[in-house]
Amino acid sequence: MNSSEYLSSLFSLQGKVAVVIGGTGELCGAMAEGLAGAGAEVVVVGRNEEKANARLAKIKDQGGKAYFLSAEASDKVQLQKLLEQVLTRSGRVDIVVNGAGVNSPTPYLDIAEDEFDRIMDINVKGVFLGCQVFGKYLVDKGEGGSIINLGSMSGLIPLSRVFTYSASKAAVHNLSKNLAREWAPKNVRVNVLVPGFFPAEQNRKVLTPERVSSILGHTPAKRFGEAKEVIGATLLLAGGAGSFITGAEIVVDGGYHAMTI
Repeated sequence: MNSSEYLSSLFSLQGKVAVVIGGTGELCGAMAEGLAGAGAEVVVVGRNEEKANARLAKIKDQGGKAYFLSAEASDKVQLQKLLEQVLTRSGRVDIVVNGAGVNSPTPYLDIAEDEFDRIMDINVKGVFLGCQVFGKYLVDKGEGGSIINLGSMSGLIPLSRVFTYSASKAAVHNLSKNLAREWAPKNVRVNVLVPGFFPAEQNRKVLTPERVSSILGHTPAKRFGEAKEVIGATLLLAGGAGSFITGAEIVVDGGYHAMTI
């Protein structure tokens, strides 16, 4: 076996189908590209068809296979319909990424109930329902599978100015570990991919010059991450190379979480 064959045996996703919920966003979009690059047929799920088409074009330009389906992450009926559509079109699901999310910099005492409900609805309920709908399918299928939930540094340690977001991501981390324990006997792995600081649509509103300086001062790598830098961890968690990894929080943060003083 040569090196190419060896790497393929570990990371190839040929014949697999991956559903990326939130795939129209920057980080999950990069994850979608990586999964397609490893051979999976990728279903990019979101609400913005224009962004989805741009991502599909990149995937197809690189020789990958992908298509777009619209669904609201926090609506169980829509997620069940999504699963049915994927099974009709692709015949199976092997990998699920739950990555839809929203954020807000509202000061704590000014957070309105509707803002709190909106963030928790998408960030927590969306992951809860995504795992419920697709997890049931994977468990019932009996062939195993991988669920990757998108966590956050604020799910591990409290970060200022993003109170509801931090609470929502802490819930995602906890839920993921609980499900990993529950479904390990069925070979359905559930892990959390934990990005550090990557400029993206949902956090640009909180990245003031002062905050940027604070973040980079606390990041040993002295820079923000690039979206493509989550692909390696994604492929590890998605395929055979990560077959004994479940209930883990895989941190991709340039050393931020390791920094104290």
